[in-house]
Amino acid sequence: MAKKEKILIITGDAGEGYECLYGKHRFEEAGYKVVVAAPTKKRLNLVIHDFEPGWDTYIEKPGYMVESDIAFADVKPKDYKAVLILGGRAPEFLRHDPKVISIVRDFDKAGKFIFSICHGIQILVAAGLVKDKTLTCYENVRFEVEACGGKFTGKQEAVRDGRYVTGQTWQSHPDFYRMVFACLEE
Repeated sequence: MAKKEKILIITGDAGEGYECLYGKHRFEEAGYKVVVAAPTKKRLNLVIHDFEPGWDTYIEKPGYMVESDIAFADVKPKDYKAVLILGGRAPEFLRHDPKVISIVRDFDKAGKFIFSICHGIQILVAAGLVKDKTLTCYENVRFEVEACGGKFTGKQEAVRDGRYVTGQTWQSHPDFYRMVFACLEE
């Protein structure tokens, strides 16, 4: 890399902590400058989603905290090589933020890479960007993907469809980040 290219991470309070820190550290380790974007520039409360025996769904506990570097209002997609949309509960409310929707649509229009893991797909669904794409995500968000014209596959931990790479959960990190870095090296 001749210069430090930037990767945008979209999250907010209740973003999945392991997805945030693992992604941030992997990109930094590879020499990218990571910019964490949130509704406002502040310290974010991340969460831990885990799977407990006997539970029908995941559980949630308070997790690490991370500083956001920039507010959504100040994001200029042209400044970034790619965007990573994290899971957790943050996408549940971020998908209603017109600025977030505008940001991901701008990445799509510019032909940039869009990476989404777990519940992050809810933002792509709200932005109208899943139609006719083969994607994966947390299995209980499958209905939203299919209802909006996307093709869900649960057979692989991570899936690439053109400039989109999607992963099921933080347990998908090995497969997901192999695909992410293959994209970035093209």
